[in-house]
Amino acid sequence: MAELVQEHGAQHGSTGISNIKLGMWLFLGSECLLFGGLISTYMLYRGRVGEGPTPMQVFDIPFTSVSSFVLLMSSLTMVLAVSAAAKADDRSTVLWLTVTALLGATFVGGQVYEFTAFYNEGLGFSTSLFASSFYVLTGFHGVHVTVGIIMLFALVAMVRRNRIPGSKSETVEMIGLYWHFVDIVWIVIFTLIYLIPV
Repeated sequence: MAELVQEHGAQHGSTGISNIKLGMWLFLGSECLLFGGLISTYMLYRGRVGEGPTPMQVFDIPFTSVSSFVLLMSSLTMVLAVSAAAKADDRSTVLWLTVTALLGATFVGGQVYEFTAFYNEGLGFSTSLFASSFYVLTGFHGVHVTVGIIMLFALVAMVRRNRIPGSKSETVEMIGLYWHFVDIVWIVIFTLIYLIPV
């Protein structure tokens, strides 16, 4: 009953959805534009290797596939966290948020390892136009995942201390929307970079 009161207490705009949810959708729309520009730039420059190593010489597709699977599994655990929050099950919410953050951290760790391996094989940021566009695109995505991890751990602390203003389930859902967004963006990036040959 308290949840219903909280839901009705949320401020709603003329769209019929809460202002928080509308704000998150607008933010994600602007993020789509950002990643659209980065992906377009990569597609223009991906064949411009110059004298540096080619993508097929440095890419470790099996490793990146496993890393991508880990990130996609974090979407499942995020769904479980949102479901637990909707049921007001704080213990399960904390568990699944923590698992989601750890899976995201594993993905970022894999990306750092991959960047280090590429650099050691001669693919530096300024080696070629391909390298620059690759590092900017995947690096920006990695930063977004890292921000998501920080938000998840902050949310875990807030749930444990019962310090979430407004609807707890809506707050978890909003972080979930952001997390699913970065996962979907990675599917597009992974497909274009690793699965479609130059």
